[in-house]
Amino acid sequence: MERPDREREESAARQAAAQLTAQGVHGVALAWVDNAGISRVKTVPTNRLAHAARWGVGMSPCFDVFLVDDSSVTSPHIGGPDGDLRLFPDLDRLTMLAARPGWAWAPADRYEQHGGPYAACQRLFARRATEAAAARGLRLRMGFETEWVVARAGAEGPGPAYACSGPAYGMARVTELSGYLGDILDALAAQRVDVLQIHPEYSPGQFEVSVAATDPVGAADLAMLVRETIRAVSLTHGLDAFFGPVVEPDGVGNGAHLHLSLWEDDRSLCSGGDGPYGMTRECEAFLAGILAELPALLALGAPSPASYLRLAPSRWAGAFQCWGLENREAALRFIAGSPDAPGAANAEVKCFDPAANPYLAVGAVITAGLAGLDAGLALPPPVNGDPAATGVAPRLPASLGEAVEHFERSGLLRDALGDVLFEAVVAVRKGEVKLFDGVPPEEIAAATRGRY
Repeated sequence: MERPDREREESAARQAAAQLTAQGVHGVALAWVDNAGISRVKTVPTNRLAHAARWGVGMSPCFDVFLVDDSSVTSPHIGGPDGDLRLFPDLDRLTMLAARPGWAWAPADRYEQHGGPYAACQRLFARRATEAAAARGLRLRMGFETEWVVARAGAEGPGPAYACSGPAYGMARVTELSGYLGDILDALAAQRVDVLQIHPEYSPGQFEVSVAATDPVGAADLAMLVRETIRAVSLTHGLDAFFGPVVEPDGVGNGAHLHLSLWEDDRSLCSGGDGPYGMTRECEAFLAGILAELPALLALGAPSPASYLRLAPSRWAGAFQCWGLENREAALRFIAGSPDAPGAANAEVKCFDPAANPYLAVGAVITAGLAGLDAGLALPPPVNGDPAATGVAPRLPASLGEAVEHFERSGLLRDALGDVLFEAVVAVRKGEVKLFDGVPPEEIAAATRGRY
């Protein structure tokens, strides 16, 4: 996977920079997400965007083994002070930030100094997985839900000072924070983000926004952009936006549910078939592959010790390795759509949360689905009701350490990620297990809720 034509990119960046400058933009943030789920960034003045597009911007590979608290570990391939990479902005995703006047944003791909792809670039991994699906004639449409909790910034006390007091899913919350939510909608619209819905959620001060599905890499890009937009609007309102898996350890946490649908040209493979609930056999096998790999996928989709405070039974978090039709307790939920809208059929991976690197999440889910397709897997019977009460499905890993054990045994994910990225993920996960070993749940929640 070689870099695009950099002369052409430089020319396009020069034109884009002129347009941005004319609109008062003085800086561009080049962003990526590390293995701990933290968005990292280098910024350039707008007049240096063309140079960045041609030559890249330097950044150390050591960030691939940073932990959530900015300490670091080492892996067999990455660690220490040596080495440098080049960050190249994806100009197709260049966005003027509505909630941060004077700034623009672009996700970045990372390459080696000599020009070859960097083996641990998570965004390039997601692209490889997408291309592997395309090579089979398949197209994925994906979208993340973004959940967050809003609190008063700087408020003193043992826990968050929630910014609203209305009930779960209550109109009272919308009324209390109508200006804030309106500003989020305005900012996302100005950035050409197609919002499907925004609404209060279950936990105190919690909200969710859903955006339209797009290609897998684009879905991961949007997960980053939506989160930073919410963060920026929150700051202008004197609020904190907490995206951690849990804000308080005994409450219902934040999910980052991943919706996906499988297509062949313009034909949805999630409907119109003779499989369960109208799935085609291709869709069934793809979802069966995801379901089979879920214990290992949790090391990517629920990657923090805090994730397992959220991933509890009977909280709609998807703590059991099962699937079901519209079952919000199943880790894999199927939405059949309707006869009037067969293209709306999709599946939802419910056990993922905002600590996940979205590029790792989409790439690994595609990898697992394609393996299921290649093996001709079939789904087990669907689960109705709460599996915690019925005992009909196995529990997913209940700790990060257990998930990492499954991950290390997954030859499928090792082969797809490659040794360099795979071992860096393992090192970070084990580093965070050690970091929070013996730490009370309240302290884990407090240490992580504001980091992502």
